[in-house]
Amino acid sequence: MYAMLLRAPGTPLVYTRLPDRLPGNDQVLIEVGACGVCRTDLHVVDGELAHPHLPLIPGHEIVGRITALGRGANGLALGQRVGVPWLGLTCGACAYCLSGHENLCDHPGFTGYTLDGGFATAVVAHQRYVFPLGERGSDESLAPLLCAGLIGWRALSMAGHGRRLGLYGFGAAAHIIIQVAIAQGREVFAFTRPGDVAACTFARQLGAIWAGGSDEHGPEPLDAAIIFAPVGALVPVALRAVRKGGRVVCAGIHMSDIPAFAYRLLWEERSLLSVANLTREDGVTFLQYAASMDIATHTRSYPLQQANQALDDLRNGNLQGAAVLIP
Repeated sequence: MYAMLLRAPGTPLVYTRLPDRLPGNDQVLIEVGACGVCRTDLHVVDGELAHPHLPLIPGHEIVGRITALGRGANGLALGQRVGVPWLGLTCGACAYCLSGHENLCDHPGFTGYTLDGGFATAVVAHQRYVFPLGERGSDESLAPLLCAGLIGWRALSMAGHGRRLGLYGFGAAAHIIIQVAIAQGREVFAFTRPGDVAACTFARQLGAIWAGGSDEHGPEPLDAAIIFAPVGALVPVALRAVRKGGRVVCAGIHMSDIPAFAYRLLWEERSLLSVANLTREDGVTFLQYAASMDIATHTRSYPLQQANQALDDLRNGNLQGAAVLIP
């Protein structure tokens, strides 16, 4: 097999030939058809997430086909197209797992961070966190659903049922979840990097009723806001934008420090929440929902060997939608 390997944070990935993998108990071997490039991959590669398992193959928006089944891998079949997300393993025994909160597991494994991921021609994954995808849509179009879509879905659920929704940061996750929000009858307001005319235009094309820079005030108070950009300074901005009793949801695994802000921004029963990982139920529910409404993902494909270029384009804000690696 071949992979883009991270040997040390802050260094470029290296295209490397590795021994072929075999699935262990409860695992499957997957031939990778496409792997999305997520901002979390960028945080791992840039060293903003501590203690990755090195050397590491990043990537956790994986679409491919099963080529081998380990002992105990039930309910899956050779040749079946499946997806692999960020949360790749849970202990099943801690208080969180036993109470239905496996996303908060005390002993988790994360694809492309503590477990080898999908910037490769093949990947081994635990059967519990392998999701059947069916045959509708291309591998490339489905890959962003495995994290940008799933985390966006969990963030949208935590935002509540308010009609007016603000999205701060209009990248891969926002361009998917705006479609879900509009299908649910919500009005979406998109807040982009100041001066990013292309992102504002993109948001309007996808149905945002207003789009502008995050330094601007929206036309009316929001019921809820989701922050996808990893910018802590947006927290008080979003709190200022939501109505009394409104919610602000931080959807990223990494964010710069949140600056001090006046208590009055939080007062009047505004809520500040964070999203951590996903549950298997999130995966099953969202992927079924996405298939039923035919979500359109906007992608730019790169050969596997150009993973560093894809990461640079994401880092520099040169993408609309999502980057996807094709082995």
